[in-house]
Amino acid sequence: MPQKILSWIPQLLDGARVTVLLTILAVSAGLILSLFLALGKMSKRLIINKFCSVYVFFFRGTPLLMQLYFIYYALPLVHPVFVIRTGDQFFDRFIPAFIAFGLNSAAYCAEIIRAAIQSIDKGQFEASRALGLSYAQTMRLVIIPQSIRRLIPPVGNEFIMVLKDASLVSMIALVDITKATRNIESSTRSALVYIPAMILYLIITAVFSFIFHKLEKKYSVYE
Repeated sequence: MPQKILSWIPQLLDGARVTVLLTILAVSAGLILSLFLALGKMSKRLIINKFCSVYVFFFRGTPLLMQLYFIYYALPLVHPVFVIRTGDQFFDRFIPAFIAFGLNSAAYCAEIIRAAIQSIDKGQFEASRALGLSYAQTMRLVIIPQSIRRLIPPVGNEFIMVLKDASLVSMIALVDITKATRNIESSTRSALVYIPAMILYLIITAVFSFIFHKLEKKYSVYE
């Protein structure tokens, strides 16, 4: 039995690499986009405010799986420009998954960033402007650095949620941990494969939870 489980590990680790890579890239891209969305929702310009608000409402209000299906299956039918053909089946599936997860993560992170920025005392913003700092300088040098520690715990939670939701990519035949597990189960007819698969998820989750905890302590200097 132990030998059988050990024989499954290479396939599960290959799936884990896809899961972790997708999560890191999607959340990183989502964080970059979410900063602009958060600032857009706080903007006094009506068009920008409404666009960002609608974006966040749409991606938070519709299932991630449906968004993935739409980007992977529906968009290529709308216009050939949306067809992704790299010559590599892995990237043909990975890129739409990255886009879907990145856009979805941006909507959730935008609310996290907006809440963190608005939690900073308004007096600091007013004092910065009184000292002659521009809006951009105030945000970059004063407000955002103080928001970082408040951002880390919820962003860490979002990261873990995306890590687990990454199992949805198995629906478009991208081989992550879940897809690798199902492949092994179907070929060996052994349900025991779910045990090392879940343990692997727990290990990855524990590692990244530890990393975010360390980051939170590091940036506590801003409090």
